[in-house]
Amino acid sequence: MVTGVGLTSAASCAAMRAAISGFDETKFIADGEWVIGCEVRLEEPWRGRAKLVRLAAPAIRECLQPLGRIKPEAVPLLLCVAEKERPGRLDGLDDQLLPEIQSMLGVRFHSGSRVIAGGRVGGITAIDLARKMIVDERLPVCLVAGVDSFLVGSTLGPYAARHRLLTKTNSDGFIPGEAGTAVLLGPADPAAAAELRCLAIGFGRERATIDSEEPLRADGLVEAFRGLRRDGGLSLDDADYRYTDCNGEQYGFKNDRLAIARTVRKLKDRFDHLHPADSIGEVGAAVVPCILGLAWDAARKGYAPGPGILCHCSNDHGERAAMILRVVRKDGAP
Repeated sequence: MVTGVGLTSAASCAAMRAAISGFDETKFIADGEWVIGCEVRLEEPWRGRAKLVRLAAPAIRECLQPLGRIKPEAVPLLLCVAEKERPGRLDGLDDQLLPEIQSMLGVRFHSGSRVIAGGRVGGITAIDLARKMIVDERLPVCLVAGVDSFLVGSTLGPYAARHRLLTKTNSDGFIPGEAGTAVLLGPADPAAAAELRCLAIGFGRERATIDSEEPLRADGLVEAFRGLRRDGGLSLDDADYRYTDCNGEQYGFKNDRLAIARTVRKLKDRFDHLHPADSIGEVGAAVVPCILGLAWDAARKGYAPGPGILCHCSNDHGERAAMILRVVRKDGAP
């Protein structure tokens, strides 16, 4: 991970576990005041696509270290970026960003590498695709990365105009952030001492989006939750806690609560709701690999509320995605 609270996964996970935030005044103004954001401070003040390259490349490099004899040419890179409808979306994300990252790293990835422009849900879409590629093409591993930044003037302007940024006069808003994150995926290994396994994935479509005037019933997220049973025979009853992309806006939390209430069948004493936006703000397409890193860190270090994890994400255009993760030990016991 490369985030506003750490330039490596270890540093970022430690900071987020300690509830440290990277929030500070930015150089942008909204509603007559400085916008609070979570900026990744690098050695030089890069902007635009050049900064995205320098956010993504170190995170991907972290994942390349344990490859051993596997060459990058055998590893597909599925790169998640902002959805095409994003206000102020940077030019060249779809056709230039991936080659620029390869050039920065000095490697060339598998010919199946591609860009997935899905915003926050892109990470789960990429994991679903990676799962199919590993099984169908018998690939040893697959790399899912996400990079995004909301700290762009042409992006912040429209969100400020729609009163979606957190300010002194607007409590129902998000803090813009930026990050580069990556996760290395492979087939389940029964010989591994411990693994974080993705057991089920589901997708849905919501009509009552954040900009819609229709009443929200969370139909899209409920559809994604039901897809978990169709895909892996699992439900929310199999999860002990949840990690989501909720960014501080009331819509996201309402969407979560409604879907949970309509889906959970067994009464839970607790069902913790965690979200990295508490520390690093809204990071868009970078959120899913970040969540996987946090979940794996919590499992390895023993501070997770349980072995079963629900992850769900939504974007502004109605796409919904969910997955069930589980920590599995070598003896098969959680």
